[in-house]
Amino acid sequence: MNRFTVEEMNLLHIYHDSSRQALVGYINAALPFLEGDMKELAGRTLTNIDAATAAEYAALAVFAAAAVRPGT
Repeated sequence: MNRFTVEEMNLLHIYHDSSRQALVGYINAALPFLEGDMKELAGRTLTNIDAATAAEYAALAVFAAAAVRPGT
């Protein structure tokens, strides 16, 4: 089961690193510079990362969601 929304997965992609610990550190480092919806999104993403088991995190396919263009 994927507990992350498309927006959260995109955020994971932006800050993705080789380790879960580094990913969390990068998002936490960005928090003071975020406002409004982005800060809420980052907080929600951190909560979901924390709640995910090691196996769930390892199974994540971390990539940006592709935008669908009309006519394709």
